[in-house]
Amino acid sequence: MALEDRNRVVILEDRVENFSGAEFPLSFDTELPSRSLEDLKNTLDIKIVHITPTEMEFDLIGVDASIANALRRILLAEIPTMAIETVYMINNTGIVQDEVLAHRLGLVPIMADPQDFNWKQPEDPPTDQNTIVFKMTVECLHNRSAATDETDPNKLYINSSVFSSQLVWDPKGDQATRFADRPIKPIHDDILITKLRPGQLIDCEIHCQKGVGKDHAKFSPVATASYRLLPEIQILEDITGDDAELFRKCFPPGVVEVVNEGGVKKAKVVNARKDTVSREVLRHKEFEGKVRLTRVRDHFIFNVESTGAIPPETLVSRALDVLMEKCDISKAALAKAIKGDMSDE
Repeated sequence: MALEDRNRVVILEDRVENFSGAEFPLSFDTELPSRSLEDLKNTLDIKIVHITPTEMEFDLIGVDASIANALRRILLAEIPTMAIETVYMINNTGIVQDEVLAHRLGLVPIMADPQDFNWKQPEDPPTDQNTIVFKMTVECLHNRSAATDETDPNKLYINSSVFSSQLVWDPKGDQATRFADRPIKPIHDDILITKLRPGQLIDCEIHCQKGVGKDHAKFSPVATASYRLLPEIQILEDITGDDAELFRKCFPPGVVEVVNEGGVKKAKVVNARKDTVSREVLRHKEFEGKVRLTRVRDHFIFNVESTGAIPPETLVSRALDVLMEKCDISKAALAKAIKGDMSDE
């Protein structure tokens, strides 16, 4: 089988064919790939397609799915962040119980770079080097200036809703100086934590510390990190006239356009990466034998959405550092195992 054909996952109406084996990276059936490290270096490529302060889309090309999935899992679970770990509840007369309120507070993302803080072990006392402290004191009161016929709780009461903006950073040690140009705070000010009514109040002290997502999801630096294979649509025979319009409607907007060539309407693929591979086109007898749907199995479209604490490009860079560190550990362990086997002989 030609390399180009082997590198395509074929999408049929009721099944998927030509997928890779799971025994070895880039293997096919039981045949091992004839690729060296130099081949990988020559084919590996990363192309940034779209980037904002919180989102990034990039193409990872020339690697096995195991590498792409390792990068995704590291992004989800092994990049440290700062998150609320302990809530000291001094007073809570609201309807939400202490444990539930503490859990909701723990999921509020915090704007702080974890590299500026040390790891805190269970036996370590909190210090300005390993802990961030917030305080929250909120009491709900009647709004004396509200109209007598007012029914909106937000106008009828003061502090009827408690938001993340009401978490007040309490700098310890030299934190006020260290973070003078980037004060520590919740990333979003409009996260609803709980609701109160007159006579109810919350008074608590909140401690944040460094952690990773595999310990608790609140430490995960990404809202999502996912990838998909690059779709490919091959038109094997010209699709014209009314069939061209029907063909266009079988795909999401922007994937296929109908162009006029010599007075004849003709379907043309303009952006296959927007396709969701719904296989709708394979349901129509009109297109049988005229179209081939495939996916490039070493071309991954990656989407990373940061919670906002760390820019997405920094997250990807740190994830690659973790992946390289894992490779070094594996190489050292393998070398030690081989050395031990040779000494036994």
